[in-house]
Amino acid sequence: MKSVDALLMGRYRAPAAKKSPYITREGYLRLQQEEKAIWKRRREVTAALTAAAAEGDRSENAEYIYRKKELREIDRRIRYLQKRMPDLKVIDLVPDDPEAIFFSAWVTLEDSDGNESNYRIVGPDEFDVEPGYISMDSPMAKALFKHSIDDEVTVQTPAGNQLYLVTDVRYDSTSN
Repeated sequence: MKSVDALLMGRYRAPAAKKSPYITREGYLRLQQEEKAIWKRRREVTAALTAAAAEGDRSENAEYIYRKKELREIDRRIRYLQKRMPDLKVIDLVPDDPEAIFFSAWVTLEDSDGNESNYRIVGPDEFDVEPGYISMDSPMAKALFKHSIDDEVTVQTPAGNQLYLVTDVRYDSTSN
């Protein structure tokens, strides 16, 4: 007979690194909207699951199997949001020095080739590539913190160290 430790080791996953509990006001509102929408979606999936279960043999019922998986993913996300949201701290203050880089800043960087990039430093629950949101826990954001306009910043990347010049810092909710 196998020991309990031997059985559990096959499924063991090291705990994920603790995420920072900070979020912008806009990010918190998006999470609230997501939670509201996901509860609505859950009702729809539950109704479809009930209809699929009524069709009979569940072992070969693709609709039933699909809806069960979908419901499991929805419930996982709901549990995450319910656990995470009460711990989040909404930050919407502008620092005393508006030219210094802190949480929620929009930062414009210029690389050594003269290419410009815009990033907004946000909480780990709201980072998104499309609008240029980067997590405050990312190496890029950590390297930028407390720097100001015209500072040169070295960021450690998988391709090696990259040098950037900070050309603009602003604290508003829009990218431009």
